[in-house]
Amino acid sequence: MNTLDLDRVAEYVNQNIGTFHSRRLARIQDWTLNRILTRKNPYLFRAKNITSAAELISSVLDATISSSEEELFGEFLEQLAIFVNEITFGGQKSPSPGIDLDFTRDGVRYLVAVKSGPNWGNSSQHADLEVRFKNALKVLRQSPHITHVQAVLGTCYGKSRTVEKGIYRKICGQRFWEFISGDPNLYITIIEPLGYEAKRYNDNYLIERNNTYNRFVRDFTNQYCDEAGRIDWARLIKFNSGNMEG
Repeated sequence: MNTLDLDRVAEYVNQNIGTFHSRRLARIQDWTLNRILTRKNPYLFRAKNITSAAELISSVLDATISSSEEELFGEFLEQLAIFVNEITFGGQKSPSPGIDLDFTRDGVRYLVAVKSGPNWGNSSQHADLEVRFKNALKVLRQSPHITHVQAVLGTCYGKSRTVEKGIYRKICGQRFWEFISGDPNLYITIIEPLGYEAKRYNDNYLIERNNTYNRFVRDFTNQYCDEAGRIDWARLIKFNSGNMEG
């Protein structure tokens, strides 16, 4: 194991955090009203007695932004984890589909799938990960040079005990960052550089977010409200869920 140079970690974050902010800005600029309306449940909004176009758009936009940012920042954290592990244990991106990190520590070969948080995916995605682990483990165990190999699901945040999940081990939060780096305090240390120029990035993003919100309210009112200004739920449902064949 090599000692983790925290200055290198801070430098990596400072150099790459801008990519996350640029991608989140590009996404919101690319969205259209009808694109995001197809992804959300209009029956839910009707059941909540939403009668304002502005309130509906706020709910839809906030939910879309939240899921998009979770995805983008999760990808950033995965790359940060690989970078950290490369320094300390010579880890590298795994060539196996669905597995992010491949490294050896204390004589054990680890195959790691990195997720941003503990509440990721549905049951089919969890089952798919198990299949990917099984296939990768099968290949590695055929090598006479590898005597002990372990699959790990690591989450970058979350508070949970390390547990065995059958074919893989689940490690969360502080223990995950310590596992890949050898540093029990890394999960706290990385917070500071993540805020590098955050205000500048976020100020630009909020301007675009407000522009998008205003644009969507205008378009929704024009397309899905009647002349009196009421939401035309039948028209909205037809767009969202109507038969494409006719």
